[in-house]
Amino acid sequence: MNTTTGHACPSFMKATSNGVFQGDNPLDYALPLAIVQICLVLVVTRGLAFLLRPLRQPRVIAEIVGGILLGPSALGRSKSYLNAIFPSKSITVLDTLANIGLLFFLFLAGLELDMKSLSKTGKHALAIAVAGISFPFALGIGSSFVLRATIAQGVDATPFLVFMGVALSITAFPVLARILAELKLLTTDVGRMAMSAAAVNDVAAWILLALAIALSGDNLSPVVPLWVFLSGAGFVICASLIFRAIFKWMSKRCHEGEPVDETYICATLAAVLAAGLLTDSIGIHAMFGAFVLGILVPKEGPFAGALVEKVEDLVSGLLLPLYFVSSGLKTNVATIQGIQSWGLLVLVIFTSCFGKIVGTVIVSLIFQLPVSEAVTLGFLMNTKGLVELIVLNIGKDRKVLNDQTFAIMVLMALFTTFITTPVVLAVYKPAKRASKTAYKHRAIERENSNSQLRILTCFHSSRNVPSIINLLESSRGTEKLEGLHVYALHLREYSERSSAILMVHKARKNGLPFWNKTSSEANHVIVAFEAFQQLSKVFVRPMTSISSLSTMHEDICSTAERKRAAIIVLPFHKHQRLDGSLETTRADFRLVNRRVLQHAPCSVGIFVDRGLGGNAHVSASNVAYWVVVLFFGGRDDREALAYGVRMAEHPGIRLTVIRLLVEPNVPNKIVKVGSETEPSCNLIPDDNQFLSEVANSRPEDSSVEYEERTICDASEVISIFHDHARCNLFLVGRSPGSELPLALNHHTTDCPELGPVGNLLISPEFSTKASVLVIQQYHTEASSKSFSSMDEASPSGDPDQLAD
Repeated sequence: MNTTTGHACPSFMKATSNGVFQGDNPLDYALPLAIVQICLVLVVTRGLAFLLRPLRQPRVIAEIVGGILLGPSALGRSKSYLNAIFPSKSITVLDTLANIGLLFFLFLAGLELDMKSLSKTGKHALAIAVAGISFPFALGIGSSFVLRATIAQGVDATPFLVFMGVALSITAFPVLARILAELKLLTTDVGRMAMSAAAVNDVAAWILLALAIALSGDNLSPVVPLWVFLSGAGFVICASLIFRAIFKWMSKRCHEGEPVDETYICATLAAVLAAGLLTDSIGIHAMFGAFVLGILVPKEGPFAGALVEKVEDLVSGLLLPLYFVSSGLKTNVATIQGIQSWGLLVLVIFTSCFGKIVGTVIVSLIFQLPVSEAVTLGFLMNTKGLVELIVLNIGKDRKVLNDQTFAIMVLMALFTTFITTPVVLAVYKPAKRASKTAYKHRAIERENSNSQLRILTCFHSSRNVPSIINLLESSRGTEKLEGLHVYALHLREYSERSSAILMVHKARKNGLPFWNKTSSEANHVIVAFEAFQQLSKVFVRPMTSISSLSTMHEDICSTAERKRAAIIVLPFHKHQRLDGSLETTRADFRLVNRRVLQHAPCSVGIFVDRGLGGNAHVSASNVAYWVVVLFFGGRDDREALAYGVRMAEHPGIRLTVIRLLVEPNVPNKIVKVGSETEPSCNLIPDDNQFLSEVANSRPEDSSVEYEERTICDASEVISIFHDHARCNLFLVGRSPGSELPLALNHHTTDCPELGPVGNLLISPEFSTKASVLVIQQYHTEASSKSFSSMDEASPSGDPDQLAD
């Protein structure tokens, strides 16, 4: 059944009703009915997306399935439901809203495609793209002869051949990006190559689709398709000359940090609609005009970002799902009946998969890629999605595809996209390919203190960068050491927003992407780290992690493992306000930190930034910091002291080590630490040995001061802290191996990831401008057990609790 076609005009619908109290049924009026339809679509598609999340399927799968379920294939079998919710007289309004959403979605898709980077696509990706188009296109033409001889008799041959070839050769660029992000392959070599090839494939598919549309239509004159194609080419040329100059002028007048003029946004959106009108008048499709304008918008500066921010949520979240329902209302699986129809479905699926996968695999093997990577690329390139539905819907509207052929092609797109994730997970296991180089130094405390120190430092925004660079400057020691290697990891959240794909146009060969050159903030960060590298002669590798917050800790830990870092430095989830108090940046960043503490392959430091060194990089000659290590005992405190000793190698660092001991005559005044730490008697020999080594290696210039304090109660501990509150940086262990710290136990429940001492140093009761670095030393299973015990001390007892 096809509910969207018919020669009879649908009955007239008024926009709004007079209300139920005056006897009107709201569902007989256009606006209330459209609201019900939109709400139903959102509930069904979002619910399916939630159910499919454990299978790691992209949202487009849920939207396609939701559209089919709401159509005549499932719920639409009930005539009363179909006539009440999706009556034929409402389809025009629904299709109009869906196509407006599609129009602006294609504009956003054009914004994502950077033609400059596309022109620099490597020969491997280009060859894969060509093979991924030509092989399935040829097979699509071949299968079209079989379909025309059976279920598609009487359709115009030429447009049908081209539509079938395009439908089988398309790779859905946005859907592929979401699958790669979900599988954490977005920034690997395989992901980079797949994205580059898919981008080329996308552009080629639009050109072929324009050709297919030009060839279709009711006019049989051979001159009409030629005029359509030439007019479309003329539109592209004129738009490139006129709109490109206008958009550049607008972009230059939009300055970073200032709001974009609303006039420019409104004018651009109006231009998108006008371009859609022009291409629709030509006879191509309104979406082509929007897509071309999206490509022409400059990607540099805040203008493009402002357009995405204004348009995307409404379009992708609200209007675009209507397009899937519009497709679902045209899809009736019941039309696929009998052995012949199901056999044709199998044939189309086989042809689509065989052409894409085999073509991609052959070219990949020619370029000597491993078999697992070649097969993975083949299945990734076989991803379908929204673009496929656009092609099929245009073919259906142009009467090139009948109901049965349309249903077969929709199911083919659904199947090929659904199998991508499980097959890639089964075939490609990048964890097995990780470097097996010996990873010895998982902590700063080590036998040879002169060996190379590798630090993975993470940050969320440019706000963290100056203090992090100053911390790294203080950590580089002297030239006699083997040196400091820094890996600066920018933590960027991946979401379902299609604009997230802008972050992955270019990728480094080490598996992590280049900075997003369209971001002014990223440019500032690049300059800062490059200046630090040149001035301090420290190896610095800026990198980016793109992942959801729920899995961001996996990226951090795997990067630390791959780069053999000795310590991971994480930013605290709170930042300092102008009045000196700490304000939560985002509470979910705290969960990321806590998971890293549990799963890290090396030591971890949480950096509470109170403006170490100010808002700019302090050069080596101007460094003058006072660093205080509060030593209670235990492995975490030894790790903090080892870091402090490393920092003391810097000529501008003055280090003070304070060892705090319990007064032996008053043990009952001290609250016991808890089960997560080892008894202090077992730790004292290690502590004494380590402290004696530090004392013996102290330089003669008195840059390292050592003192011991015997404490009777918590007030004396706090008094010592206050005496050193004017320092620049406190270094403390997260889980001190002594009975002293839990005398401060009324502070320990605020942020268990900081431990009792760290909580005191950030509490409002303790006034200081000093930054704090809380360190947990790597030890097999120790961190997770310690963390679990610490969480039991918190009121919630829930390690995933995000309370402030």
